[in-house]
Amino acid sequence: MTNDVKEIFAGGGATPAPPAPAALAAKVRTLAPSMTRSMQRVAEAVADDPAGCAALTVTGLAELTGTSEATVVRTARLLGYPGYRDLRLALAGLAAQQQSGRAPAITTDIAVDDPIADVVAKLAYDEQQTLADTAAGLDTVQLAAAVSALAGARRTDVYGVGASGLVAQDLTQKLLRIGLLAHAHSDPHLAVTNAVQLRSGDVAIAITHSGSTGDVIEPLRVAFEHGATTVAVTGRPDSPVTQYADHVLTTSTARESELRPAAMSSRTGQLLVVDCLFVGVAQRTYEAAAPALAASYEALAHRHRARKGP
Repeated sequence: MTNDVKEIFAGGGATPAPPAPAALAAKVRTLAPSMTRSMQRVAEAVADDPAGCAALTVTGLAELTGTSEATVVRTARLLGYPGYRDLRLALAGLAAQQQSGRAPAITTDIAVDDPIADVVAKLAYDEQQTLADTAAGLDTVQLAAAVSALAGARRTDVYGVGASGLVAQDLTQKLLRIGLLAHAHSDPHLAVTNAVQLRSGDVAIAITHSGSTGDVIEPLRVAFEHGATTVAVTGRPDSPVTQYADHVLTTSTARESELRPAAMSSRTGQLLVVDCLFVGVAQRTYEAAAPALAASYEALAHRHRARKGP
């Protein structure tokens, strides 16, 4: 074993609990875009063939992927494991799970001439995978902290553009229905001018799958600098938006295809995070939230009743 590898294994400080085997594939999909190319080769190898890689030593996996032992160990640590041995155990567990109950042999690559039944099946499977990956990779400590901030906020501003803007509107509508003051901003100028008014005790949430949308990053930066608690909902945990976020909630990294832009799939993960935030806040503020929900329902009930003829 090289000195470089020994140094990585030694690493100081307490190490968080490694992800469960079922979360490994989700972790790879989320982190791979931000890895170096050599680390991507290692990550893709373990995700594509967990059983085969579980049988390899650190040297064997390095040779298989055309990388070094140090790169293999760094990849294991980035994925949340103290070292390669722990990753190897997780791979064996994942392989056993796959053998006992394999996922359906289906991909989300939709062809122009696919029958509509196949389109439905592929999209349904993709949505399920996105939700499962987002749930597996969501940091519940960060989620709980964001919920606490929202539950006690004087005001909440949510920033998002395009598909993420629709998710921002969904979150604010939910918060309004339980009696909380919330605003969704898709206009970048209004977002910044409103962010200037935020202060300690307020919350600002940026929703951006890429994490690099300037029109979302700028108002979050302003809110951060004015003392508001800031939250980023993003598919890239190391993206520019996170440098202005007190709490980062990571969604699944969507697979883009010609007939289905990434924004469509990423929105599924974002909506799951929004629902988790909303339910968490409703739990924390139940005494006030329940009457507010009942009042909003009653206010709209007459619009849903069947109209009688003259």
